[in-house]
Amino acid sequence: MYQFIESIKVEDQEIFLLDFHQKRIDQTFAHFGKEATIDLAKVFKNLDHDEDGLFKLRIVYNLDKRIRTQMIPYAIPEIQDFQLVENNSFDYSFKFEDRKELDKMKMKSKAEEIIIVKNNHITDTSFSNLLFLKGKEWFTPKTYLLNGVQRQNLLKHKKIKEAEITLQNIKDFSHFQIINALNDFDDMFIYPIDRIINLPGNEEYLDL
Repeated sequence: MYQFIESIKVEDQEIFLLDFHQKRIDQTFAHFGKEATIDLAKVFKNLDHDEDGLFKLRIVYNLDKRIRTQMIPYAIPEIQDFQLVENNSFDYSFKFEDRKELDKMKMKSKAEEIIIVKNNHITDTSFSNLLFLKGKEWFTPKTYLLNGVQRQNLLKHKKIKEAEITLQNIKDFSHFQIINALNDFDDMFIYPIDRIINLPGNEEYLDL
């Protein structure tokens, strides 16, 4: 049976972006022909979580509405380096719990985190969407693997724009950052573009 996952930000007992997470779960059930769904607000309320601080609420579920929950203390990661990894067949249009293919790509890389390139286009890291800075504006690739909740939220509030970001134009951007349900749009964690160790045109690009 399919197993799916939602990772939801909970900070000081407040749950974030609940509408976007609920919509994604509803769409997953609908896509696989199921009318019933899981009520995330009810799940959170029943947890009776009363601790302050930043937590990741991890919900694993299947189409029979069976769920497992974990409330995990969370710290935003600072990543030392990134590597572009090409995979033209990889599909992650639903948030599956199974990450074997992602883990395999990471194992083969020489950096702490990967940026997946599909048909010459920049997509996502192994756990987040991406934003790229040009001038004073932030852009997110049109060619995402998973349309994350934070990505949808930032687009809705017009804080970012979509753009076609490819191997040919990635060096037109000066900086980038990662975003997901737990990692907000944040000036504290901006990486210079050369934190990607194998940018096209670099001598080591073909050697990695």
